[in-house]
Amino acid sequence: MVLNLFLIGVAIALDPLPLTAFLVVLPSERGVIKGAAFVFGWLVSPAIAVAITIVVTGNNPPRPNTVPSLAALALKIAIGVFLVLIAVRHIQARGKPKPPKKPPKWQQSVDTMSPWFAMALAPTLQPWGLIAAGTATVLEAQLANPADFIVLFGYCVLASSTYVGMEVYAVLRPEQCQAFLREVRAFMDSHTEQVIILGSLILGFWLIANSVYLIMQA
Repeated sequence: MVLNLFLIGVAIALDPLPLTAFLVVLPSERGVIKGAAFVFGWLVSPAIAVAITIVVTGNNPPRPNTVPSLAALALKIAIGVFLVLIAVRHIQARGKPKPPKKPPKWQQSVDTMSPWFAMALAPTLQPWGLIAAGTATVLEAQLANPADFIVLFGYCVLASSTYVGMEVYAVLRPEQCQAFLREVRAFMDSHTEQVIILGSLILGFWLIANSVYLIMQA
């Protein structure tokens, strides 16, 4: 469970699409306040998913080789296949001309965006496929075990770490942060495809291989 949640948490934290959106929100007018609202909305989403999973299972993880545990493994295999297909699609599209995309409407009014809108924006941009993979893994946890509680808390923090880190940097070093955000934005603009392909392949194959191995052990 620990390794699965670590890899999923890293993938969520480094997902380039929502990260690019945050790089638009944070440098905007009153960006620190809106960034804090965005971070709160981002952090709450995996925490709610974890809490709901624990409540549904009654804090009693399904035993191995039962229908619920096998269903969770099947879900992770499906998500793994989906991630690999995403990577393949991006690999096939490399080098082909792409039609220009208009930026989302919210970006056009980012300077006048309210913190409430920024907070609501975060969950809509989250990679819910990865959240689902994390939720399927959380089925194995039991809060009565202190180690599991620490792992779940760490997963939620890790999934939000890039956003929390940039927000703290913006508060403590606002001028330096603006330059840093421009550099990160430039990197993301030119390397989004590579990040998506590499991340999708690594996590996708891991979810498939690990889940198939556990099923074969049943």
